Amino acid sequence: MVDRTLTTAVFCVCAALLAVLLRQHCREQSMLLSIAACGAVLYGALAYAAPLIENVQEIFVSAGISESYITLIFKATAVCMITQITCELCRDCGESAIASAAELWGRGAVAFLTLPMIRTIIGQVCSFLQVEK
Repeated sequence: MVDRTLTTAVFCVCAALLAVLLRQHCREQSMLLSIAACGAVLYGALAYAAPLIENVQEIFVSAGISESYITLIFKATAVCMITQITCELCRDCGESAIASAAELWGRGAVAFLTLPMIRTIIGQVCSFLQVEK
């Protein structure tokens, strides 16, 4: 894993250097290179995601956590990662307002995704408090 992490780091640094060099001549091509590099790293990360997801699911199931909550957690994590990459790419283009809008969308999406879990937690707290009275 360490060797692949080092390879990915070298790839990212080389892509960043090329993007900086291209930015002097053509900002559009520099941006396309950045997007392609992010896509390549994301694709490589997805190769490791399947075994990781399986292990985390086993841990959650053994802890008695519902499968639907596990799915929500993974979806929220994916939204956070996609939003982070999108915001950084927008900021690299000098579009901080668009990056802020993307951050706002990501926060709203995570809040919307977690509503069922929040409802369940609040319901359990309320039922616990009613039992205690």
